[in-house]
Amino acid sequence: MIKLVTFLGNYGAEYKDTRHNVAWQFASQLPFYEKLNWQQKFKGDYAVVETATLAEWFAQTGIYAKKDGSAPHIPEDAPEKIYFLKPLTYMNLSGEAIGELARFYKINPEEILVVHDELELPMGTASLKWSGGLGGHNGLRSTKAVLGTADFWRLRFGLTKPEGKDIADYVLSSFTQDERIILAQVFGETTKMFAKFLLSNEDGQKKLLQGWSKRKIVEK
Repeated sequence: MIKLVTFLGNYGAEYKDTRHNVAWQFASQLPFYEKLNWQQKFKGDYAVVETATLAEWFAQTGIYAKKDGSAPHIPEDAPEKIYFLKPLTYMNLSGEAIGELARFYKINPEEILVVHDELELPMGTASLKWSGGLGGHNGLRSTKAVLGTADFWRLRFGLTKPEGKDIADYVLSSFTQDERIILAQVFGETTKMFAKFLLSNEDGQKKLLQGWSKRKIVEK
């Protein structure tokens, strides 16, 4: 099960609304985000919450609950706590922050979920992925280099690869107003899956992977 969720992005006000920071934007709209006690450590902003408390937050905010509105089931093999991390190393060195926290709390690569932007997927798409290629993403490349493996989970948000534009300039530019409307819908649907995934055992993760390998939520 997942013990660490890392949201990749670039630190600084000038990067806040850019495409490369879509993971941070996703994090900030999570209904329980403000409940997290963020601190600076491990070369990033990090927070930790007991899994039982997180399940209660899911129910209270309406993200994920039983039919009677109570907190969702927590598997017997669930970790006692879940960590959240936003590396402050800038994108290309994201692995340094992830590696420090993972080593300190003895978290294995397969227990890590990395949330990031994905040029190879169209806007309006969210994708859950296990291991595999890095798609030229420098944040993932750094993570693999530090962890020594690509065997970690990813939650990807499609950006649509631009034609005839410089990639660096594109990912460091801001979303258009129309794209923000699309993202709001994508985030809304993905948040529900995200909550379920955090409380899923191996069988549950596989089921979610089948349905979310490349989920087209909004047609652009």
